[in-house]
Amino acid sequence: MSGQVFNAFYAIIKHIPAGKVATYGQIACLAGMPRCARTVGYAVSGCKDPAVPCHRVVDRFGGTKPCFDTFAPRTQRALLEAEGVLFRLDGTVDLDRCQWQP
Repeated sequence: MSGQVFNAFYAIIKHIPAGKVATYGQIACLAGMPRCARTVGYAVSGCKDPAVPCHRVVDRFGGTKPCFDTFAPRTQRALLEAEGVLFRLDGTVDLDRCQWQP
């Protein structure tokens, strides 16, 4: 996949404010590639740039992913909770309250 495509995703992700999340599909749609949610997943899982807050990207159900748990289990959840993101009892992000609306 082209680095330009990944960079388009990263540019959008940089706008997600602390305390909010976006879904893989939402990022794909905002980049004009609505059927590329999986490609967004590839982009965020391989991103090494600390300026891109990839931990703010979750799946369509609000689920976190193990690719962000590089230091310890539940690292992504801990980072999101530290920013004020709310989680439901089932362990998923409360998208109704925390999904970014650009």
